[in-house]
Amino acid sequence: MGWRTIVITQHAKISYSGRRIIVQTNSKINEIPIDDIEVLLISTTQAVITARAVAELANNSAKVIFSDKVGQPITETNNYLPNNRSYLLLEKQFNWDNNRKEMLWTWIATEKMKMQIEVLQKKKIDTEELNYEFAKIEINDLTNREAVIARKYFPLLFEDGFGRRDFNPYNAALNYGYSILLSFVDLNISAAGYLTQLGIHHHSDENQFNLGSDLMEPFRPIVDLWVSQQDIKELTPDIKYGLVDLFNLEIRFNGKNTILRNAIKSHVQNCLKYLSEETDEVKIDLEVGNEVSGNAINRNV
Repeated sequence: MGWRTIVITQHAKISYSGRRIIVQTNSKINEIPIDDIEVLLISTTQAVITARAVAELANNSAKVIFSDKVGQPITETNNYLPNNRSYLLLEKQFNWDNNRKEMLWTWIATEKMKMQIEVLQKKKIDTEELNYEFAKIEINDLTNREAVIARKYFPLLFEDGFGRRDFNPYNAALNYGYSILLSFVDLNISAAGYLTQLGIHHHSDENQFNLGSDLMEPFRPIVDLWVSQQDIKELTPDIKYGLVDLFNLEIRFNGKNTILRNAIKSHVQNCLKYLSEETDEVKIDLEVGNEVSGNAINRNV
């Protein structure tokens, strides 16, 4: 699997030749080794990509994400048959133990809520009300403290009256960041040979990525913190670049220094091993600095 995120932001033709992805714009031609690419994000509707390029990227376990006319990610490629997917592995996934699923969701929801509280504290915002709700967490979050805290968290982080269903630039940035986060999680689930559709908490018939939607939850507050630190008037290319580059952020995960994209990979692997009874515990411990920022992304065109 590659390590670079390539972002296409202008009129371009994307093709394949000699183990390289060729990106031809009006001004120049870029050649990127296909083995380097983890994600190809086409953040414009003014680009075309050949079927050969899509097929070769899929064969190389890279994900292609397409955006709509306003630049929001709207769909992505998902390989039919990863090289390591087997009947025995899928049978194991269909028969994951319910107690393990409930326990894992408890750890995931707990870390997400803990991170949300820490994000507010980094912003010097009082968290007494959220602490009260957090103390009520139960196995499998039966009383849905995760949703209760989320409803109180966003108006505190942004402004009184802020709602996640509101149409505004901050929600557009959050949605963009969450979409990229979900893609990284789904990529690692598929790379391990598992189905993204079978979740442990999310069970929507309309969601192809229920499992990814579950496993991504502890990392959402990192996107929240970055977005809350920006002065966003509209979802500009610079904001998109910043959100993509966020996945190269240095953090601490389970007591070790790493970058966010590698922490996601380790987290997904740990969760899948636990669900498949290859280990008896999952540690989920995230730490970020007070300022979440980044510099140049891997490559944008």
